[in-house]
Amino acid sequence: MDSEFYTAYLLHRRPFSDSQVMLDMLVEGVGQLRMLARVSGRQATKHKAQLQPFQSLLVQYSGKSDLKYINRFEPHGRQTMLQGTELYCGFYMNELTNRIVPINEPMESVYHLYKQHLDELSCTKNLQAVLRSYEFQLLEMLGYGVDFSVDAEGDEINDAANYQYFAEYGFLLHDDPHSGFSGKQLNAIAAHDFSAPDVLYMAKQLSRYLLKPLLGKKPLKSRELFIK
Repeated sequence: MDSEFYTAYLLHRRPFSDSQVMLDMLVEGVGQLRMLARVSGRQATKHKAQLQPFQSLLVQYSGKSDLKYINRFEPHGRQTMLQGTELYCGFYMNELTNRIVPINEPMESVYHLYKQHLDELSCTKNLQAVLRSYEFQLLEMLGYGVDFSVDAEGDEINDAANYQYFAEYGFLLHDDPHSGFSGKQLNAIAAHDFSAPDVLYMAKQLSRYLLKPLLGKKPLKSRELFIK
């Protein structure tokens, strides 16, 4: 039995039985793990209240199979308080991470990337910029990142040129300035500078294109919150 405590965030929770819940947890130094937690008896209400999104937890778990068992858990520090659109963005980050980060595979760095961007949601006005930064860096960690520094021919991206993106190849020079990406936009995305509205818009289009194969045909439920 592993007696060590790990810091973790809850990404997704669903009932498993009358006395257990199944949890997808993002664990520091490990990655995403699927766990069972017992929430019954006199402590049931307390335990259910502690298993909340955006609340850092200390968890002790055991198990050699793909499904782990939580032996103990407790809150660790304050819950990141999100409201309104901030909350929707947090739900989006949770669902995206849950869907595209493999379960039970070593992904040690994802926890810190997630925590960094979760903290940023609560203290910035440009929420969409936080999401774009998270998406591109998460794609990079998963091995699906895009090299924004050079085009498909190996030449540096030119601010004054225009480009189209082709999967498996990268960015190719493009004559039409009214479609595709400007070199200036690509260099801004590479620097995670989403302050210009046109850069933020194009970054969103590209990230959706890159995420689509990983998400498959099942849409993200959290995206519906932004259009209600």
